[in-house]
Amino acid sequence: MDLTRFFADVDAQPWADLHHAYGSAADIPDCLRALAGESEEAASEAISELYGSILHQGSVYEATARAVPYLARLAGAGYRTEDLLVLLGGIAEGGADDGDSDEAACRAAVVGQLPLILAKADAEDPGLRRAAAWAAAMTGAAEQVLPVLRLRGKTETDPLVRAELLGALAHLDPSGTAAAATAAIGADEPGEVRIVALLACVDGGLPWGPAHHAAMLSLLPVNDLVEGRLDLERNEPLQYVVEELLRRDTDADRDAAYTLLDGALRSADSEARAEALWAAETACLLSRSAPERLAGAVEAMVADPADAPAAYSLLAKLGVRAAAAAPVLARLAAGEGDPADRALEALVAVAPDRAAPLLARELGRRPRALGAACGFLGGGAAGTSFPYDAALLDAIRARLGADGLDTGEVIRLALLLGAWGSRASAALPELRSALPGAPKAVPKALVAICQPEHREASAELLTAAARTGPVDGRLAAAVAVRELTGETGPLSAAVADRLAPGDSAVQEAARLAAELGPEAAGLVPALRSVLSGAEGERNSPQLDADVEIAVALWRITGDPEEAVPVLAGVLAEAEPTWMRWTLGRAAGAAARIGEAARPLVPALEGLLDDRVQVPSVVLALRAIAPESLDGPRTAALLLEAVEQDDDAVTALEALVALGPAALGPDHHRRLTALAERDLRVRASGLEPGIAPADERLREQAREAARILT
Repeated sequence: MDLTRFFADVDAQPWADLHHAYGSAADIPDCLRALAGESEEAASEAISELYGSILHQGSVYEATARAVPYLARLAGAGYRTEDLLVLLGGIAEGGADDGDSDEAACRAAVVGQLPLILAKADAEDPGLRRAAAWAAAMTGAAEQVLPVLRLRGKTETDPLVRAELLGALAHLDPSGTAAAATAAIGADEPGEVRIVALLACVDGGLPWGPAHHAAMLSLLPVNDLVEGRLDLERNEPLQYVVEELLRRDTDADRDAAYTLLDGALRSADSEARAEALWAAETACLLSRSAPERLAGAVEAMVADPADAPAAYSLLAKLGVRAAAAAPVLARLAAGEGDPADRALEALVAVAPDRAAPLLARELGRRPRALGAACGFLGGGAAGTSFPYDAALLDAIRARLGADGLDTGEVIRLALLLGAWGSRASAALPELRSALPGAPKAVPKALVAICQPEHREASAELLTAAARTGPVDGRLAAAVAVRELTGETGPLSAAVADRLAPGDSAVQEAARLAAELGPEAAGLVPALRSVLSGAEGERNSPQLDADVEIAVALWRITGDPEEAVPVLAGVLAEAEPTWMRWTLGRAAGAAARIGEAARPLVPALEGLLDDRVQVPSVVLALRAIAPESLDGPRTAALLLEAVEQDDDAVTALEALVALGPAALGPDHHRRLTALAERDLRVRASGLEPGIAPADERLREQAREAARILT
């Protein structure tokens, strides 16, 4: 290749006017030059930079498509060929098959280089053959690619290349590759080929039978068998198979998944058990029946105390169903240092009654377990709290009196005390003393544990904190005073102090002003002064604050004429992708105002095309203009929102609000499925909270089905 002419062509492109992940693509020519240079180090750095810029975390850009022909020409000329084929495959994988988007342009650009890519399928170097097979498959161009790869598969002998070819064929034609995959799971094939064949059987929709089960167990541990593969989606095969079987959502496939997991968890190989533990954790996040189905293997997980730490995360997900592990965890928790803390952390979930006295014994040296005990407050069913324990109460009191406590620990201790309510009243002196250390968290706990005879003294302390305490805790202290005594003067004063332009607490202060209602009439000028206005681009905190201010003005004055235009501005300006919760808050505010917010109806109706916004918008329209809603169509939109976990709690509330007349037989079937199916509806968020949140949603769906029947 004539590099002079090549780079003249490169330099003629308008790179500075094109964009990638970091802005201008003016750096692309330098990367291409480094790839063609003599320095291996510089070429490696260029590859890394290209992954960061034109294929950033799988995303592609307008500059990506423009770069594809030049990357392909360098690969064809022998410059970093394997690396560039893989990069081209990644670009195709991040692309799309149709439309006029950057993604579609990128995939089309790589498809245009298929003659070069497919030519490398017969290269002498097996690494090039593997890269070519994967890159070609990622284009999705089955008609062009399948014949070439099938032909190559007839003569290929290298196990890793055969595995990549089989994976590529399964990607392009899952059902058509199923027969070949079935033939390749036998013990006479290399392990690298067998494991990819098992994955292909799953992708092809084949039933998971005894032969598949036996083959997978015989191959464990399997992660090393796919370590060199380019398919990162299936780089943990046991986890992938279990997940795909569970997603089929049939009794037979669930039985197959849990039988496989049970066998893997009981494996004599520690690496196999480690892979099984991760797959089992995935099952717990995906399947409602997982904790019960996996409970039988718990004793096997902790049979050797030396292996038990690897199971802690799974045991926490199984919770009380893993009670068989409690004796081992308790013995380990009685040890020293972080290992004991981790064991106690797991015991908090598995047997909280047994964990409480152990936590009391070593409270200051068990931060993980203390955090888990506080997480217990929001992780279980509604109304649950970490078990009250007199020894733990004494330990908390002593700990609050210790020197050098950080704010985080004070907050966690206050949470525990608050959850215990009046049973923790003995800790009132220590909690009062801790107020300066956690001024936002302690007031609520003080209210929760304060007995009637101590309310006056506690209110005096909190009143002083609301006036002269740490600024970030004054609102919390004033709220606590109102709850203890009914007095609102300290709260009005604290709110007024935070209603200042640029104050980080404007949104919270406005919300509290709304709670005060007409009593806060004196705050109206201050509320108006902190409206962000419509000039310039506003960010989410500003728009969120404006929503709360609008509600406050309406609640205080009783006049919606000032609030409705503010909400209209928020609905017009908030960007749906990045400000979904802002739009939801605005819709919720409109719902509270009711019929007087009718000018907002067109803007709200426009949001019904966005599934994420449907639940809050439906509630708003039902409150403002119920005649604008088509019952059956609206019910279908709400059910889809629940099924996709888009503000599912609000969606079920809106569905109940629509009433039985809006639901037909299909709606009832879908609602029943949401309540009774095995696959979790809630599948996002922090891991410890996914299953409990899904269980609460399941109960909500059951109650909705009962009401709407």
